[in-house]
Amino acid sequence: MTLDDIMQDIYALEDDMRTYERKYGVLSETFYEAYANGEEPPDDAWVRDWTAWASAYRLWLRRRDQYQTTLHFFLAETRSIIDVIQRTARHEPIPVLA
Repeated sequence: MTLDDIMQDIYALEDDMRTYERKYGVLSETFYEAYANGEEPPDDAWVRDWTAWASAYRLWLRRRDQYQTTLHFFLAETRSIIDVIQRTARHEPIPVLA
């Protein structure tokens, strides 16, 4: 997996989360805090949405962490965000740390 792959996942997950945010009227962070504390949907028809929404949010958090970890590691070696931007602008793969 590369940094670009992570970025594409982040964008796709944000699109998914926005759909649920618009439908239910709260930000994903707000929803997830309640969901993680055991709150359940009042309507059985919402169960699938809430499960998918929570999964998308958890994966988004994981991808953001992978992005930050990789970027910090890369910056420790190059010491310049410009080096990262030059590589990503040229579509050079930057491997993601596991």
